[in-house]
Amino acid sequence: MAVRIRFARHGLRNRPMFHIVAMNARSKRDGKPLEKLGTYNPHPDTNEKAKHVTLDFARTKYWLGVGAQPTDGVRFLLERAGLLPPRPLYSNVRRSAEGSSQN
Repeated sequence: MAVRIRFARHGLRNRPMFHIVAMNARSKRDGKPLEKLGTYNPHPDTNEKAKHVTLDFARTKYWLGVGAQPTDGVRFLLERAGLLPPRPLYSNVRRSAEGSSQN
């Protein structure tokens, strides 16, 4: 069974709040998750001007360790939290020093 770490949408119309969940890759977006790993509120508070993310680091590390693949949005949050290494900006660009082996 392929497992993905992804968002499950909750909240009101025009005011979404997302649960970060581990779930079967073939299930629906808001289907029953295997485990809830955290929450993400994309709307900042009026007082703090900050978006709120809660995450269970131990369980997230477990799911990443057993091969769960995060979606792009969740990957961005996990990179910011330090659980994943940042992706290279340009993965298929060769630098001139690496490509010049003619000498």
